Amino acid sequence: GAGQVFRCENVPGLVLGFEICEDLWSPDSPSVRMAKDGATIIGNLSASNDVVGKDAYRRQLVTMQSAKLLCGYVYASAGAGESTSDLVFGAHQMIAENGALLAERRFEGGLLVSEIDVQRLGYERRRTQSLGSGNGGCGKVFALTEGKTKLTRHVSPMPFVPEGKEDRDGRCREILLLASLGLKRRLEHTGAKCAVVGLSGGLDSTLAVLITGLAMKMMDRPLSDIIAVTMPCFGTTDRTRNNAVLLAEQMGASLRTVDISQSVRSHFRDIGHDPEDHDLTYENAQARERTQVLMDIANEHGGLVIGTGDLSELALGWCTYNGDHMSMYGVNASIPKTLVRHLVGYLSRDGEEPELHDVLEDILDTPVSPELLPAVKGEISQRTEDLVGPYELHDFFLYYIIRWGFAPGKVFRLAQHALGRKYSREVILKWLKAFYRRFFTQQFKRNCLPDGPKIGTVS
Repeated sequence: GAGQVFRCENVPGLVLGFEICEDLWSPDSPSVRMAKDGATIIGNLSASNDVVGKDAYRRQLVTMQSAKLLCGYVYASAGAGESTSDLVFGAHQMIAENGALLAERRFEGGLLVSEIDVQRLGYERRRTQSLGSGNGGCGKVFALTEGKTKLTRHVSPMPFVPEGKEDRDGRCREILLLASLGLKRRLEHTGAKCAVVGLSGGLDSTLAVLITGLAMKMMDRPLSDIIAVTMPCFGTTDRTRNNAVLLAEQMGASLRTVDISQSVRSHFRDIGHDPEDHDLTYENAQARERTQVLMDIANEHGGLVIGTGDLSELALGWCTYNGDHMSMYGVNASIPKTLVRHLVGYLSRDGEEPELHDVLEDILDTPVSPELLPAVKGEISQRTEDLVGPYELHDFFLYYIIRWGFAPGKVFRLAQHALGRKYSREVILKWLKAFYRRFFTQQFKRNCLPDGPKIGTVS
């Protein structure tokens, strides 16, 4: 009878349901009941004829049904050329998963092959709690012979960044709008007279001050209501200092420079720390002094301190507790590092600030660094990715571990599939272990974060 589901006894989460042709077009599709009964893959055996434009509508139906039911949807229509006296069939085949079209062919014979990740679907159903336990329904139990499947489906090496320029630019506009709207509301709600941003000449603080500028424009307030503070110390290079000053001046922000080196040395004397010992205390004392300066300037002018730390740094705990870890509103808190670069690049090349192009391009070319260790011959001596690993890898791990709840072995396999040409197996494994270690040991920093706008599903 109709509406049965078929459970695989040796592949957890693999439950099949089948509907026929126009069931997909029905307002009360049988697949809805099958999904509620636990079906994670719906098959459709169809004889849908083709007319001009019908394939696009059919594609929308398949992808939307897979999204609505959080399932895989496998659609196979009658073979090409098969016809009655007046109908033509296009052999339309589609494989969709949770709103994404994994594979498609039309007007061709043969098999269409891709992989559907039932673990991913199961996790999403548990997360959204929209389909219940899925233990009802009648049906049969079947078994499959398991073997290693060669992955053919595309796995994006940078899952937070859309791959097409048009999609990427649209995503950048949306993110900047969300972040600036969140900050605008917070500034209005608190009655803040200004926004205080620590400007280092690096990517994160650049994005934070640009978002702050967008929020000020939304409120029809002058950009001079932004107080951009540069705080040079032992590791600051001329390049980053000059870029910070140039960015603030060209934006029209109010610029303040506070050299914190003497204050930090005084603090070393207070606690008896040898300034020649470039240990964690040496580094973190600078970050905490900078935060104190920003907070006090905000108090002085009735403003809010805008945080600059991004999602990737928070995942790794790559911030100084009660230093750059703290602010009054963290606009970058759910923007991963790989996306930060694209947002700054978008504002440089395609935004409405052509006068900022040159300085933003130089900031994009500057190595990522906290600049907490003394410069060597005027150049940055401390490169973040040499210490914690490539952010490209860490953002990949972050997406599949946190967004989809995948186990380490699966994340490792996907990373090899997506990034194996760029990084060796040993390198991927090394930084995957480092990610897990840092993510769990640094949770205490995420337990007491300032507010910030949620931009994506990983936050």
